[in-house]
Amino acid sequence: MMERISPREESLRLRAPARVMNLERLGSLHPSRLSFSRSLIRQMARQRWQISAARFDLDDSGHGTVIYRLQTPCGRYHGVIFSQPLDDDARTDRVIAEAWDVTFGVVEGEVDDALLEQMAANVPLQEAGRQHPRLLVLSRANRSLRNFDAFTRALAEGRQPDPAWLTKAGYLYRTTAVYGNGKFGIADFGRLRDNPDFQRPFSAQMLAVYLLRHFSIDQVEHIAHRRAPATAVGLATPVKRYLGIGNSTGLGMAPFLINHPQLIERWVQSREQALAQIRAQAPDEAQRDRLLTLLDRAGCHLEQTVTANAEQGRRNAETVAELPEVRAWLEQVPLDGDLWQELTEWSHRALSLATQELINTLLLELYPAIVEPFENRMGVDECLELTPEMPLVRLKQLIETRYDWALAFDFDDPDNRYWFWYRSIEKEEPRLGVRGQEPGADRELKLAIAPRVADTHRAVGNYLGRHPRAAVVDFLIEHPRYKDIVRRIQAMSETPFGEIRANLWAREMKPIHLLRTKLSFFGASRFDPKSDRWVRITLFQGAPLVEELNAEPDDLRDFDDWGFPLEPALATAPDSQEKARQPAATGVAP
Repeated sequence: MMERISPREESLRLRAPARVMNLERLGSLHPSRLSFSRSLIRQMARQRWQISAARFDLDDSGHGTVIYRLQTPCGRYHGVIFSQPLDDDARTDRVIAEAWDVTFGVVEGEVDDALLEQMAANVPLQEAGRQHPRLLVLSRANRSLRNFDAFTRALAEGRQPDPAWLTKAGYLYRTTAVYGNGKFGIADFGRLRDNPDFQRPFSAQMLAVYLLRHFSIDQVEHIAHRRAPATAVGLATPVKRYLGIGNSTGLGMAPFLINHPQLIERWVQSREQALAQIRAQAPDEAQRDRLLTLLDRAGCHLEQTVTANAEQGRRNAETVAELPEVRAWLEQVPLDGDLWQELTEWSHRALSLATQELINTLLLELYPAIVEPFENRMGVDECLELTPEMPLVRLKQLIETRYDWALAFDFDDPDNRYWFWYRSIEKEEPRLGVRGQEPGADRELKLAIAPRVADTHRAVGNYLGRHPRAAVVDFLIEHPRYKDIVRRIQAMSETPFGEIRANLWAREMKPIHLLRTKLSFFGASRFDPKSDRWVRITLFQGAPLVEELNAEPDDLRDFDDWGFPLEPALATAPDSQEKARQPAATGVAP
């Protein structure tokens, strides 16, 4: 029986913010059952959402228009996809481009001829188009040429493509942007605030990606059948399941993490509160066995995760090497009531950050009744309020107690002032520049909170020396440029999990950790950094298929069990010719 614990006991079991908000630890997070892709799949299954093709108009090459209808208990939506020819050399992972293999959007309500005509003229233009206000999500994607050609060729020849292709790169399409929340004229988040289908953060965006995954399956089967109607076969279900959608993400995610501290606080705190409750549970033998099974699956998944990035490869390999030690510990330690607490404390002392957070992620899998209520608490109305009447000495105390981590950096040290963040005028993307060596410092973004807090603390101290009884408003009248950071300090003083405790100017800072923090909450797997500044990931790999969703599954627990997907073993092995065309061997990169 699940043990309920009091709010006070839960608070006592929360990990310290200094530990949780460490940038490298945040950059070690794995996708979990709290991730938005997982919670969307659960919501769709629980509420019996149905997806059908309202229009499927593709030519022999798979170009044309496809419309998927989504019916929920509360509303109707459509995913509208435009597929067009694209020269091979026009495909790019960059956000900035002018044409893509597919462009698409999710529309609230019906799509009549007039709306479809308007979308056909503008959705393919993306940022340059005049987008309709009923469009909830706007996105685009490019084919993975190697996988796409291999899949269509295999299906047309009457055989299954080798799943190892998807172990190398787990998708047929990868997106370069998935816009929501009012970008470029589409519906703003206010339109969804009271919508029961898409109230959770990024749920509409996750649906768009899920529909693209379904389209990629439909399209590749369609092309194969048009190419060879006498021999073509459809994709086997295990291969479909193993197929996800790729995404290329760069520094553009960093400003979101810094500029939405209350939202980040809600995400992290929900995870920490769920973990605190779980650590208080007394496990039984079945739960221990379940955790051992999940450890084995996660280890295999990491072994099968391919990355050419040496650091990421090292981290994956380290976790894989540590998991047998975790298994041995679990098998040897008595099944006492505080086993989970002992496990997490031991892992903190003995294991790498990535393995520690993998254990926490797998513990979340064991207790859906504890975790799932938090999925409805992941949103927040953001509001950073200024308290001008606060005594200035109180503000100084807040900085010294709540932002002591920011005051610990020596900003006179050139290594602590190495980077600056700015927005490229040419590419309209966030960038990092080396201070004093590269241009762009005149367009510096205020993303580094630590030096701003330290500067504020110094200025407040100087002002108090002259005006010891001053209020915050007095200080701001003389120094208005501190208004934004003072508002943030005051508002965030009671939300300990909102600030990422790092110096984003520091030479040793790895922006890839910022990207992984957000991507883990999206549910991204197969984390494959291409540098410290951009990464390829896969979404929905292993997720249930549309036909499985439409079949209205009875066992929702089994339906939801798709984390850490593994390469499927097919009954009939791919032929030797196909094997010979495959890329280099898979596995954890050195």
